[in-house]
Amino acid sequence: MKKSYKDVMDRKSEIMKNALNLDYTKFEKEGIAFDYEYMMNYSGYTLDDVKKIQIENNIGNTPLIELKRITEYARKFSKKGYGARIFLKDEAANLSGSFKARRAAMSIHQAKKLGYKGVIAATSGNYGAAVAALAARAGLKCIIVQECFDSKEIEQPEITEKARACEAYGAEVMQLSVGPELFYQFLVLLEETGFFNASLYSPYCIMGIETLGYEIASEVKSKYGKFPEAVICTNAGGGNLTGTARGLIKAEAFDTKVIASSVDLTGLHMASDNDFNKKSFTTGHTGFGIPFSTFPDRSDVPRSAARPLRYMDKYVLVNQGSVFFITEALALLEGMERGPAGNTSLAAAFHLAQEMKEDEIIVVQETEYTGAGKHLNAQISFAIDRGIEVKVGNPLEEIPGKNIIFPTSGQYLKIKEISLNDLKKSYLKHYKGMDLLNTDYKYLSEELKCSEQLVKNIMEELNEE
Repeated sequence: MKKSYKDVMDRKSEIMKNALNLDYTKFEKEGIAFDYEYMMNYSGYTLDDVKKIQIENNIGNTPLIELKRITEYARKFSKKGYGARIFLKDEAANLSGSFKARRAAMSIHQAKKLGYKGVIAATSGNYGAAVAALAARAGLKCIIVQECFDSKEIEQPEITEKARACEAYGAEVMQLSVGPELFYQFLVLLEETGFFNASLYSPYCIMGIETLGYEIASEVKSKYGKFPEAVICTNAGGGNLTGTARGLIKAEAFDTKVIASSVDLTGLHMASDNDFNKKSFTTGHTGFGIPFSTFPDRSDVPRSAARPLRYMDKYVLVNQGSVFFITEALALLEGMERGPAGNTSLAAAFHLAQEMKEDEIIVVQETEYTGAGKHLNAQISFAIDRGIEVKVGNPLEEIPGKNIIFPTSGQYLKIKEISLNDLKKSYLKHYKGMDLLNTDYKYLSEELKCSEQLVKNIMEELNEE
């Protein structure tokens, strides 16, 4: 096989099909639409099947903890009768230390079932450690491809820590510089090894997270006689929110609001060599959250199963300093030292709880392990070394890549809300000028959780621009 960049990219559909043993053409419909639910159900796994697979691998049924002191702290800044109860699903209790183990369990199970000898995943995050850990349990070979350093060979401490974790579980880690070579090298490895593509965006990965949403809804209902009013999910590629929301629906928690939260890294380009090390967060930020919401099929499978706008009720942003602040608050008030990914949602939940009534429940749906390069001290030190100013002040004045601003107290921890209509418009720009079928409008209304008329209105506006 020819190995030039163009030649490999020309073969990418065939490579991805062989690496998942999944023919996505089965789900395609006339026009732009595809049958999302058919794709999700095609594997034949039921929710009970997924639960069983996860439990056999020491995954799931993680503690749901009421953060009483964090709630008490939030109520100091709420008007009388307000300040919702804040709960946290402690996913750090999973094998490998994060909710990503739920996804990896299904990828590894499917790979083993289909007879693959090994798995490959392209990730700089917790998913790599999860895939490596589950592959070790299954006796499969594992390669993790990381985008970890800039052209000066400077890598972030958090990514270094995750590479260490992957290697500890026996995986081979291939580290690359930021840029398009990651996807190219990933495809080359899939083709050369014949290994399974343990993609974050496969149906198996999303159904793995459905158990998380289902557990949250079931446990809150069992203990408190109602479903939570809101569940907040750290949003990057969209799979976390998608799977959690689908699990809530399967538990019949239809009225629970699903809120996305990302770290605001506006202005930093994730594929930029110059910007790569100016951020203090490698996941859960706008560099992934926005583009993967507005164009989910940019992933390493033909049709991504992570489609967050189908389920999102609100999208809020928090700054880097606020996430570090709430990370310290969680440790000092609750005795829980956890990593930044889940604390992105906790920072947003702390503010949102102040706008909710005190008898309402808001659940932060995940935590992650921390330590070494994942710890906030390592991240802040790295930022200072890169010339980033760290100070106390108004978090809303933080400029990503220039400074990190801690709030002076919880009173000043604020959020920004993103217009969902703006996101929907960005999504629909991909179809500007196209002659859409009636079935396309139905599909797009499902994709964007809105009426067909709103889709038509937005398309008319776009076509007139």
